Amino acid sequence: MLPTTLLTMLLCSAPDAPAPSAEPASAPPMASDAGVAAPSDDGFFTRFGKAYWGDWTGTLPSQPEAPSRGYPPAVSNPPFPFDYWPVGGTPTIGAPNASWSPLMAAIYDGPGGDAWKASGIRIYGWLNGGFNISSSRQSGFANAPAAYYAVSNAWQLDQFTLYVERKPDTVQTDHFDWGFRIANLVGYDYRYTTMKGVFSNQLLVDNNRIGYDPVMFYLDLYWPLLAGFNVRIGRYISVPDIEAQLAPDNYTYSHSLLYTYDAYTQLGVMLTLKLDDHWLFQLGLSSGNDIAFWVKGAGAQPTLTACLSYTWTEGKDNVYLCANSVNNGQYGYNNVQAYYATWYHKFGNGPFHMSTEAWYQYEENVPSIFVPNNPALIAGANGAWCASGQTKCFAPEWAAVNYLELRLSGSDALQLRNEYFDDIKGQRTGFQNQYFETLLSFTHWIGNTIIMRPEIRYEHAFERAAYDNGTKQDQAVFACDFIVKY
Repeated sequence: MLPTTLLTMLLCSAPDAPAPSAEPASAPPMASDAGVAAPSDDGFFTRFGKAYWGDWTGTLPSQPEAPSRGYPPAVSNPPFPFDYWPVGGTPTIGAPNASWSPLMAAIYDGPGGDAWKASGIRIYGWLNGGFNISSSRQSGFANAPAAYYAVSNAWQLDQFTLYVERKPDTVQTDHFDWGFRIANLVGYDYRYTTMKGVFSNQLLVDNNRIGYDPVMFYLDLYWPLLAGFNVRIGRYISVPDIEAQLAPDNYTYSHSLLYTYDAYTQLGVMLTLKLDDHWLFQLGLSSGNDIAFWVKGAGAQPTLTACLSYTWTEGKDNVYLCANSVNNGQYGYNNVQAYYATWYHKFGNGPFHMSTEAWYQYEENVPSIFVPNNPALIAGANGAWCASGQTKCFAPEWAAVNYLELRLSGSDALQLRNEYFDDIKGQRTGFQNQYFETLLSFTHWIGNTIIMRPEIRYEHAFERAAYDNGTKQDQAVFACDFIVKY
């Protein structure tokens, strides 16, 4: 979800010295709360190492299955990044909070472990890095508009994260509960998560290759009203989307164009009401897409979000409809008016499932890029390819993506992704173009703490050259990333 990235920033500037919806899941995709034993006399680092070894060798102590309510999980995690169909802006109401990480296993197994368990506070994160080999050969961000590996033929530190959180207990139905999350990200991917007004000069002024972003900071307030009611206050992931910014929550290493060029995070309030096992409603108010309410003159304004989710066939199908960002629609920093539809489907009890998403976006009165030194352009927000004689114009775009997923085992999966993107006025990618992309990816887990995701990706721009700094209409990439959780 690139916040209307500067064309010159992505395509022309050289990188510095070499070197994460709808939030897809309410917790990182880890195993159930296993491996928590009685307090040990071992030192912290010994306990930490033993947690990894137990995870990799399958010798962690087993634990009773955590209680839940509602439909059972639709898919398995691992090898997929979620087990319940993802709904953003809320914890997954009715799903258990139990999850495991080596760091928390080491803490629970040491002095004060019982107090940590009682508090419900968890600390965890991951290190994510990868490389790509591309047919685009020029310097700078030659793979763009592909993402997140925009720098061609390079290694990069994608994400080093630190989460501190407490999740409300949404399984119980008899009392109020609360939670919070503070999520910190360091790495190349901050270029895609940055919110204007929140440490944004690293990108919008200095154009640093590696930076820091507090991707999420929010409070959750939960009441057992009907099937569950949650209020989220703070900075949260933009509600819809199959894909996710944070690496372990995403099917693949790279992202579709559909995901790269829509809204990313919002700062505001999100209300989520689950009526029953079928229906869920959401209503939110924020300061806009990827912009803080204290930023003046760049489009921050009251912005409405309204979503509806319906689940059926014993949890194997879900449709999620969202008017993600609705205001006056005037040109501003990533002020797209965005309307989404997502459908998840599990094919019977077999190994296949499918995720499909489409959206339509637009902005009004977008300044033309053909007006020299156009004073109406906002820093960090692209102009449009307006018709001859126009100084500004209406700039729409639409896109659709499909993932076909095959579970090979509890540790392995295959992904086939196909998408079409029509950037009608070039306001998102910087080129007035239609794009097609196809990708084949393999996911392999080692225990619940290491993930490898090699992929082969091909894409084509139909109307004009857009890849390799605007010199080629086709691009092929082999890439792979590695995630190590702690």
